[in-house]
Amino acid sequence: MNFKNNNGQELDEKFAAFLTNANAIRAVASAVEGTIGPKGLDIMLVDRFGEVTVTNDGVTILKLMDINHPAAKMLINIAKAQQEEVGDGTTTTTIMAGAMVSEGVNQILRGVPVAKVIEGIKHGTKKAQEILIAKSVPVKGIDDPVLKDIAYIAGREHEDIAQLVTQAAKLIGEEKLKEKNFKLRDIVMAREGAENEVFLGVIVDKEKANKQMPGEVEDVRVLVIDDALGPEQIEEGALSTESGFAKYLALQEEFRENLKKLIELKVNLVLVGKGISQEAEEILTDAGVIALERVSAKDLERVAEHTGARIMKKAGLKKSIDEIKCYIGRAKKAYEDEKLGHLRIEGGEGKPMATILVGAATAEIVGERERIAKDAASSLQAAVKGGVVPGGGAVEVAVARELEREREKIKGMASYGIDCVIAALKRPLSQIVYNAGFNPLEKLEEVIYTQSEKGSDAIGVNCDTGELADMTELGVYDPALVKIHAIKAAGEIAQAILRIDTIIKKRDEGHASRGTPESGASMGEMDF
Repeated sequence: MNFKNNNGQELDEKFAAFLTNANAIRAVASAVEGTIGPKGLDIMLVDRFGEVTVTNDGVTILKLMDINHPAAKMLINIAKAQQEEVGDGTTTTTIMAGAMVSEGVNQILRGVPVAKVIEGIKHGTKKAQEILIAKSVPVKGIDDPVLKDIAYIAGREHEDIAQLVTQAAKLIGEEKLKEKNFKLRDIVMAREGAENEVFLGVIVDKEKANKQMPGEVEDVRVLVIDDALGPEQIEEGALSTESGFAKYLALQEEFRENLKKLIELKVNLVLVGKGISQEAEEILTDAGVIALERVSAKDLERVAEHTGARIMKKAGLKKSIDEIKCYIGRAKKAYEDEKLGHLRIEGGEGKPMATILVGAATAEIVGERERIAKDAASSLQAAVKGGVVPGGGAVEVAVARELEREREKIKGMASYGIDCVIAALKRPLSQIVYNAGFNPLEKLEEVIYTQSEKGSDAIGVNCDTGELADMTELGVYDPALVKIHAIKAAGEIAQAILRIDTIIKKRDEGHASRGTPESGASMGEMDF
């Protein structure tokens, strides 16, 4: 069976999987490409209940899109992995992956063996990463002004957010930012009606367990319990026996004695991962203790780290007073913000911990403000870890120019796979220019020529004027790690997609009687 492509050409059915997958990848890339660059626009996503999300954040768009095609889901998963790894660059990854797959399919349709295209893509992406690493410039410490430029660009030119993120980075310090498991984006939160603020301390997004508890305590002694806070339970049937009821009373008394230990140790703040029993709530309220229940594991860890507390289980309350003392953390002050409905802990004696609180005028823009600030925070941290490169798509073009010289060294048809990587690297600048309202083909050629003529990797396009400009002089930088991971992720998804020769619908194990498609059936032959 033959079929026609978009140009009306008849093609052999063996190419069905390639074209179907390429079209799915292209559709996803088209959904986000209009958002890239300073002139990028927003996307409105509407669910079946009429709930609306307006954003130009790539990973948010990909997460909320209603996607059924398996190849498109693969692309979305790799973009999510990019977000998890470096916190930004999902739009760039998606756009480059779309270009790489499209060019790869074009080469295959021209007769280039699939194995050779994949070989060239693998070699090209590896070489591109090496070139990017060589071109990255380390930042000059936490006070380097380029970090604010990074936060400003990643924060979609929100000056206040760039200022907040930069201030927080300075409070935390370079050493903390370089820790493998620490993510600056995790300390960002946005709230309706809040004022922009950065402070040394943590916010726990919970209200007091009882309104009668104090609203503020000083000289904080905090106990963090990753468990429920209540007496041990016995089987309901056991209560009907005399011995069972006696055991119940003994457990109740033991629990009260355990709480007395906390009061004797002058604990005035208790954070609990699960629920707090009514009796415990009453005893702690009478003792002037602030207690929070059902606190997330992440918040428990952050409070423990900031205050120097050791997280314990409920059984730990059976320990002696001297042993429990070793679990208590300290801080200068803890108080409830009734307006915003959370508790703040400041001046902990553990590791320095900052919180970035981003204000939003209305509930509708809280989520978007938080996403923007998290992107800015991720990009700044990536810059501290891996240095910076010129932004605006300029460095990708510079890498593409070097790959073109690398292509000449490759013998055989694998060089066509390198063409796929070159096309992908040119795509971000072309799309940024297009979104700004200029001719992408014309500007791309001008940039390539001028970079070569001046020997500068930083030449790009000023999206306000359309003129060529040095991106570093305009303060347009990107974190090198974001670019390195973007080309790596795009290469991986392109190779994975192009390896798929046939698409077969799986048999439904629960409804085998419906029958199964023949083993050689392809996407073009079935309702998938």
